[in-house]
Amino acid sequence: MRKHYMICVHNRGYEASLEIRKVYEVVPDKKAEQHHQLRVVDESGEDYLFPEDYFAPVRLPSATKDKLELTTA
Repeated sequence: MRKHYMICVHNRGYEASLEIRKVYEVVPDKKAEQHHQLRVVDESGEDYLFPEDYFAPVRLPSATKDKLELTTA
């Protein structure tokens, strides 16, 4: 399964966990999405819930996604 990535556009209240303009891996979580949240692997390397409006979709070339997959494996 291909990983999904989004870019952080806000971090108010989560400055230690999220960096604005940084691309983060999103972990699928249907229940979180129902509450307008995303499960994101943050700066600690663990996945946590954050408001979905703190992130924006980003399209990455396949080669970039492949490289990201290798660095997180």
